[in-house]
Amino acid sequence: MPIRVQSNLPAKEQLENENIFVMDETRAMHQDIRPLKVCILNLMPLKPETELQLLRAFSNTPLQVDVEFLMVKSHVSQNTAINHLNSFYHVFDDIRMRKFDGMIITGAPVEQMPFEEVDYWEELVEIMDWTKTHVTSTFHICWGAQAALYHHFGLEKTQLPEKLFGIYEHKVLHRRVPLVRGFDDYFMAPHSRHTTVEAEAIHGDARLQVLAESQEAGVFLCMAEEGKQIFLMGHPEYDRFSLDHEYRRDLAKNLPIHVPVNYYPQDDPEQKPRLQWRSHCNILYGNWLNYYVYQVTPYDLEEGKN
Repeated sequence: MPIRVQSNLPAKEQLENENIFVMDETRAMHQDIRPLKVCILNLMPLKPETELQLLRAFSNTPLQVDVEFLMVKSHVSQNTAINHLNSFYHVFDDIRMRKFDGMIITGAPVEQMPFEEVDYWEELVEIMDWTKTHVTSTFHICWGAQAALYHHFGLEKTQLPEKLFGIYEHKVLHRRVPLVRGFDDYFMAPHSRHTTVEAEAIHGDARLQVLAESQEAGVFLCMAEEGKQIFLMGHPEYDRFSLDHEYRRDLAKNLPIHVPVNYYPQDDPEQKPRLQWRSHCNILYGNWLNYYVYQVTPYDLEEGKN
């Protein structure tokens, strides 16, 4: 899939080095099709890293996607250069009058705080409410999924006894649902979190359909309103070394952390981690863009009704 980004976005060069088709503005102007408009609300501290991971996950469908990045204005990012933010990011006031085919709300390293104590919670609530009328389908990741399940459905998160950290096996529950079309019966995916939304609470809400879950990690994927809202509890967009970086970071900070489950060969951190989730990540994001965005979004976003 050609991903349309700004010509000077740092992730563009890395994606091209990985043989991923990235289209800049000049070439996109000559394409006689309407690209999908996808907005990514990036709440992660290392924003360029998350940009690269998500753009890489978009790269395996024939659809053209016009990606724009959004940040909250009620929080000052300490880990991403202000020049990068000024060059590539909007704030909500810039886009609130527009409509988008798809939106992603990422995770954030604030999961152990009560939602209402997060400094940008009120702004996030406003954005989540806005997505219901201005976005065809919204994809929520990890803490973003927990926040949306709490705000939209009243489901509380709970603290885990220790960090859920590693690569876990998941079972597909409803194979006929297009979001998991092409999945194997069982698949592996990364998790890295201290909190969860109990599986019983999600299964018990008739408005939510669970599509994949793990005996160890709980619900992995669920959706509402036939895919207008999608909730992903793990991080299939992570690259090979994401958990390795987190593991060594926590060790350096003397935080309680165990070796990521099912990650290093023989659980040896000196060995290269096994990459065993990329194909299902690509299928998941490809299915979302095709079946829940492209197939249902109006051609004229401003005239169409979401």
